[in-house]
Amino acid sequence: MKERLSVEFKVDLDTIIDEPRTGEEPLEELNDKSERMKKRLENMGEVNPTAIEAYTEMKKRYEFILEQKNDLVTAKDSLMQTIQEVEATANQQFLDTFNKTRENFQKVFKALFSEEDTADMVLVDPENLAETGIDIIAKPKGKRPSSIGQLSGGEKTLTATALLFAIYLIKPAPFCILDEVDAPLDDANVGKFTNMIRQFSENSQFIIVTHNKMTMSAVDVIYGVTMQEAGVSKLVPVDFRSLN
Repeated sequence: MKERLSVEFKVDLDTIIDEPRTGEEPLEELNDKSERMKKRLENMGEVNPTAIEAYTEMKKRYEFILEQKNDLVTAKDSLMQTIQEVEATANQQFLDTFNKTRENFQKVFKALFSEEDTADMVLVDPENLAETGIDIIAKPKGKRPSSIGQLSGGEKTLTATALLFAIYLIKPAPFCILDEVDAPLDDANVGKFTNMIRQFSENSQFIIVTHNKMTMSAVDVIYGVTMQEAGVSKLVPVDFRSLN
């Protein structure tokens, strides 16, 4: 027992054996406490000398993973904020462009029809600008159609042309190609169409595929495609500017 006290607890038995008892706990309680501690030691099992190293390694790993997690959370918050800013900017730009296009559409529509005719563009879902559709409303004089599908072919063409030029006014292009747009139009509407083209041709070049003589008479240059020989096409240009 003397050797065990010295080795395990660093206590010299000869030094403490004659010292008076300083504690006030009864011997029975001390024995019970000792037994409980022994059972706890038994339940703990053998001492693992590498536990501290394993704990240190796991702690480093935990701190690394925690740091990575915090970085991901920060990156996610930053990304969500950026997405919200992009959506807000995109929605505002879309709304501004839509309002400008709507205003231009109403003006061009009246120019192609008459001042008494009305047209409008309406957002289907104003609360969801990213996915909303757009309804085109056109009401020529004397008609009150519930949808654009109830218009005649010529009226549909002029309405589509008005929408095209309404967008064009916001962001003009260097040239524009129109493929037989005037086919459904009568002579009066062809005149309105060609007048509109001539106004816009001051800033852009228009290439029109047409079979209408009135449209041909309003252009600067005609390029005719003929087939004098079977399977061989030939281009015949006529420049009216040189004639003038």
